Amino acid sequence: MADSSKIVLDDKNNGEEIEIDPSVLEVIMGIAAEKVDGVAEMHGNVRSGINWVLGREDLRRGVEIRVNEDGDLIADVYVGLEAGCNVPKIAKDLQKSLRQQVLQMTDLTLKEINVHVIGLVFPEEEEQDDSGTSQLFSDIDEKDKNESTRES
Repeated sequence: MADSSKIVLDDKNNGEEIEIDPSVLEVIMGIAAEKVDGVAEMHGNVRSGINWVLGREDLRRGVEIRVNEDGDLIADVYVGLEAGCNVPKIAKDLQKSLRQQVLQMTDLTLKEINVHVIGLVFPEEEEQDDSGTSQLFSDIDEKDKNESTRES
């Protein structure tokens, strides 16, 4: 590896090198992670929070790539899962999907994919109907109207 901030792919047959910035892998993995069933959201860090405040979409949000001492790629993925899902199954599906995407697009193999479940996301309840309460009070309103019409 020439530079610790770049991942270098060597073609030993003709001596060519391709440098890949880790943020490219983070974007690939971020997009792939959002497509896995059961993943509700990606959790980012301060950088992605600032980008969100500024109105920029951060596609690498929730993914961190690093290279260990042996030159192996290690990924940490921070997700929020849908409540009621099978957490171990979704984590395995997530690892499988991310490993395949990175291998397919860059020919790199991830040594580890650590899935950090930050929380569970509960489905938004439908906009609450006030019809249940309005029906309760509509009877009272009807009685009031009837009584006021009787008095007049």
